[in-house]
Amino acid sequence: MTQRRAMLILHGKQALNEDVRNGVAEKRRQGWELDVRLTWEAGDAQRLVHEALAAGHRHIVAGGGDGTLRDIAEALALAADSGASLTILPLGTANDFARAAGVPLEVAQALELMEVAPRPVDLGEVGGKLFLNMATGGFGSQVTANTSEDLKKVLGGAAYLFTGLTRFGELHAAHGELTGPDFHWRGDLLALGIGNGRQAGGGHVLCPTALADDGLLDISILPAPQEVVSTLRSLLEGGLGFDNMFIRARLPWVELKSAQGLDINLDGEPLSGEALRFVARPGALKVHLPDGSPVLSQSSALLSRPD
Repeated sequence: MTQRRAMLILHGKQALNEDVRNGVAEKRRQGWELDVRLTWEAGDAQRLVHEALAAGHRHIVAGGGDGTLRDIAEALALAADSGASLTILPLGTANDFARAAGVPLEVAQALELMEVAPRPVDLGEVGGKLFLNMATGGFGSQVTANTSEDLKKVLGGAAYLFTGLTRFGELHAAHGELTGPDFHWRGDLLALGIGNGRQAGGGHVLCPTALADDGLLDISILPAPQEVVSTLRSLLEGGLGFDNMFIRARLPWVELKSAQGLDINLDGEPLSGEALRFVARPGALKVHLPDGSPVLSQSSALLSRPD
């Protein structure tokens, strides 16, 4: 019989969330021994993962946004041979990985995934940091990084759109060179996505066919056209009719070089450098995802099977 014991690591801002309190109480009524710990400052999520594992927990629930999820996923993956698994409780503004993976946004339904068998998923690695969803570069990552918490409280996911539409004066294309197995591209880019997830920045789909368990990173480059501002406006407003403008690849690793340096957003974690190497880490983490999740290759194969 599977041990029904887990720890919920909850972003401190969600401490008074009644839906979370009710969800935890319900899981306890169902027989789960569910401990709860709160984050308060940077580094808390990683520390709490280590404390949970030391106490014998082998099931962690990540309650927060994409940044909290990245921190917890990284700490779990770096804990050698822990055998621990992760359930996602999406409580952020964007919840980009959860949305793409089909994780319910309603608390009680998300917690029901604790009962589902975990599946191995890949992580990406760059500069010694691990990420579950996506690394993004270009103007889109600047928008994500510069969107204020107060604005997100008022507008939710639309805050990213609002911020982007008010920052055109800062717009400039980034020059970069990407190299991988049988792949090379160099030029000016407007947006860049590298990862296992499909969307970033509050719902912008950069890698629409990405899989989280194929051992590869999806690469998506939006070259900077001559009419940069109008194209970006279409992107931010969700006008994806120019999808064929993207250059895409699926690679085990890719090296990014930029003489001017390129700002990267790593699921909320800022990173910059002139030379970065992104590597896929296959099956680095076990995650409880819905049956039929779009980001799982086996599920995708079943969905595409002819009648």
